[in-house]
Amino acid sequence: MAIKNGGTGRVSRRGFFGASAAAYGSMVGGAGLFQALVAHDAFAQGSGHRQRGPGYGSLEPAGLDLLLPPGFRYAVVSEEGQSMNDGFPVPKAMDGMSAFSLPNGNIRLIRNHEDREDVSRVRPRPAGSTSTNAGILSQMLATHFGPRAAAYDPWATGGCTSLEVDPRGQRRLVGQHWSLVGTTANCAGGPTPWGSWLSCEETTAAASSTGLAMDHGYVFEVPVGTSPGNPAVATPLKGLGRFNHEATAVDPATGTIYETEDNGEIGGFYRWVPDGGVIPTAPGQLAAMTGRLYMLKVGGTPGYNTAVGQTLGVALPCEWVPIATPDAGSGASAVYDQGVLLGGARFRKLEGCWYANGKVYFQCSTGGAMASGQYWVYDIPAGTLTLLFESPGVDVLDQPDNMCMSPRGGIVIAEDGDTGQFLRGLSADGTQIFDFAKNIRNAFEFAGVCFSPDGNTMFANIYGRSSCRTVQPNDVNTLRIPVEAEQYQRACTLAIWGHWRSGLL
Repeated sequence: MAIKNGGTGRVSRRGFFGASAAAYGSMVGGAGLFQALVAHDAFAQGSGHRQRGPGYGSLEPAGLDLLLPPGFRYAVVSEEGQSMNDGFPVPKAMDGMSAFSLPNGNIRLIRNHEDREDVSRVRPRPAGSTSTNAGILSQMLATHFGPRAAAYDPWATGGCTSLEVDPRGQRRLVGQHWSLVGTTANCAGGPTPWGSWLSCEETTAAASSTGLAMDHGYVFEVPVGTSPGNPAVATPLKGLGRFNHEATAVDPATGTIYETEDNGEIGGFYRWVPDGGVIPTAPGQLAAMTGRLYMLKVGGTPGYNTAVGQTLGVALPCEWVPIATPDAGSGASAVYDQGVLLGGARFRKLEGCWYANGKVYFQCSTGGAMASGQYWVYDIPAGTLTLLFESPGVDVLDQPDNMCMSPRGGIVIAEDGDTGQFLRGLSADGTQIFDFAKNIRNAFEFAGVCFSPDGNTMFANIYGRSSCRTVQPNDVNTLRIPVEAEQYQRACTLAIWGHWRSGLL
């Protein structure tokens, strides 16, 4: 997920596509882009291999926040600024998330917060400083950004919160608290089979150059069983690499962890393989384990560029090249460069990934000839990579970001585009796509989409802001962000339920 700040702070899809189209045209000739546009028109007319599916019906207002198909309902479970059970307010920038079963029958949600608060606003003012900005929130660290004694970095304001939700009726919130403290830019991640959440930092910020106390760019493990005031031990899993992490997916048969990298035009698809075939059986064991990190290579084609010129349904044979130094320094491409030097494949803006039935599904937010999204699947036993779906235009799919697969096998896509924010459904074979929900609460994207273990409830976040607070601490020495209709600009977590079995999700 890119940096967000109320709709600013990132290159627009249209601007990106302008550059991408020019590059694509130079690579394959003017006819290549023309053919892509023809394919888009054919898709819109319902012909060809990939078609619009019927979904669950046309979208209609289900409340003040969402358009949903008939027969579906939702509830706002958690909202930025609410008081949590550990005494802290609910943080901003709600991103990746997953759902787990609790022994009492309730649902545990573990939720990332991609907080990118400027460290100059958090650190105390240096002696003699006349700055009106430096340290403006430093006095609030102890009351707004989680229990600092458990922080990985005393000046980092991101991390995770954990929620408990009653799955019956209106999906009532039972409680919520900080569960990972002192990390930064926690973007996505993924669940593990042994009862934890892997939270990924989408940054390689270095202590030496940023004012932070620790280096960043790591994956952290958060167990299901944290409690108010007792967050996880924040231990970076350095063997999984230091890069702009996006998401993870775990093969339960081997303990192999697959990882995506969101570094704009360049990025790799990685896997970490535990030494000796050891598979963790409980949270916390990963930190003590050793393994090897690898980058995917398309066999016979060093430096294979997946972004353009790909054919749907063609299985590409793959191999894996070793990353000699996973913790390679603060350069954003330090790990990527090692893999590419050995022939690793290049992907454009990798985002969510998900394991299911011996395959890892993952997406490129701006991949494809129209720069509006691709879906790939890596078949683990076969060792092949196949393009499952490529968006022919923003009206069909506009920059896919977070994703999950439903218990019934359909793919749910959270968009991060410029043309309205949707949740879309995609069939597992990539042949049908449809609209499932639209955000009418505000202009921020969906994130953190996941299903309850019983498959009856979909959860999703509306992201909000990442580098400024909609809800500021109530203190005369802090800045308040003036926002029209402020309540509806806040990040929130939603629960959605209805007649899932009547459709693909």
